[in-house]
Parts: sequence; C-alpha cells; structure tokens
Amino acid sequence: MGAYPAKVMAEEPGKTTSQHKLAVIIDDFGNDQKGTEQMLKLPIKITVAVMPFLPTSKSDAEEAHKRGHDVIIHMPMEPKQGKADWLGPGAITSKMTNEEVRKRMEEAIDHVPHAIGVNNHMGSKITGDERIMSIVLDVCKERGLFFVDSKTNYHSVTGKLAAEKGMPNIKNDIFLDDVHTVQHVTKQLRSAAEHAEKNKTCITIGHVGVFGERTAAALLGTINELQQKVTFVGIHELVQERSDGSPNLLPSY
Repeated sequence: MGAYPAKVMAEEPGKTTSQHKLAVIIDDFGNDQKGTEQMLKLPIKITVAVMPFLPTSKSDAEEAHKRGHDVIIHMPMEPKQGKADWLGPGAITSKMTNEEVRKRMEEAIDHVPHAIGVNNHMGSKITGDERIMSIVLDVCKERGLFFVDSKTNYHSVTGKLAAEKGMPNIKNDIFLDDVHTVQHVTKQLRSAAEHAEKNKTCITIGHVGVFGERTAAALLGTINELQQKVTFVGIHELVQERSDGSPNLLPSY
C-alpha cells in the first residue's frame, strides 16, 4: 500500500504545462461497469476509485496502476437516503461498533492493490458521524493513506477531523456527471478548469456505470481544450502539495 504508480503519463508534444492542476477522480470501478475500458485508456492521468470486494476490484486496480493512474479505495458508506443494495459489499454503517468499522476499513485496504488513499461511496450519513469518521481516518493514517471527502454531505465532519489529526483536508470540488449527458459533463469539466485557474487546483469526480461511456467521451473530447488551461494530475500530487509545510505529514508522503 502507498506505492507510487508504475509510470507517469507522458506529456504530449507541444502541450503547455500549466501550474493550474486538475485531478479527475473516477468512482465505481470494480464491477466491470460501462466506461471502464475507455476511462483506463484516457491519455491523461486520472485517479481510479475502486470499490472493494467486487468481481473486478483487483484487476481494475492492477490495470490502473499499470497504466500510471493513481488508485484509491471507493469505500461504501451508509447514506442518509437510498437503497442498501446500492452500497455493495463491505459497507460501513452507522450501527457498527468501533471494532467493526476498523475491521471493514482494514479489509478494504488489504483487498485493493496499489491504493494510496480512500474516498467515500455514498456516505452522507457516515461522513457526518464523528465517531465513525474518526476511526476511518485513524486507520487511513496508520496505513499511510489519505482520505478524500466526496462531499455527499455539506455538513461533513471529515475536514475538521482531518485537521485535528494532522492529515490533509482533501475534498471534491465539482461533480462531473450529476446530469448524464456529454454536454453537461463537458460544461462541468470547463467549470472545473476555471476553478483550477482561480484556485490553483481543483478536484472533480465522475463515474463509470450506466452512463460511464458518456463521461469518458466528454473527457476525451475536452482534453486538448483543457490542457491549454490546466495540467491533469493524480490526486497524490495535490495531496503532496497541500501537505507541504505541515508539521504532521503522513509517513508515505
């Protein structure tokens, strides 16, 4: 765990390397969803968020790492609303004991090869729960991983707890595919680039799945345009930048 990707994407000849950085996280790998192959073959660096304990969890993580992408664990967590079967296996729920939460986290980390961080799948209820998120972050810190708050809950306690524990506060800025059209995803990507230009960095989240091919198509179609404004990076690079100067860096950074 915590290993660097095997290789880094080569810069395209003649492409301007911007100081403004855009990290694209793609969620829901692990179940051979639509868009998986297209996302992994993108000619930019992305961050592949793999759900644990699913049929292609390990193979998706291995392939992503082989292609130079960052790999994180897309940890299923109980939402405030929604169906339980949307969560997938190995989910963290609010009724679990401290020991059960810790065990679920450790098992997920052990299951997904090359993982350098974690983000939440659903989880609007859990990311607002200080008891459970404290344990989640403790396990991440112990294992040399960071946590990315997907921001499915505007009242998330993750950032506050991360600061208290000396961990980087990393969160999603923009969802790409909350509306499932190429046109909308393209608009969101442009908004993400603008956010990066104003704030130096941006983290944005999209998905494989029923409409995953549309999200992949929008990404592929806007790469050349966006590379005039931003540099596509893995999430690890932004975590390193945001950790610079902190007295409590995690060992693997």
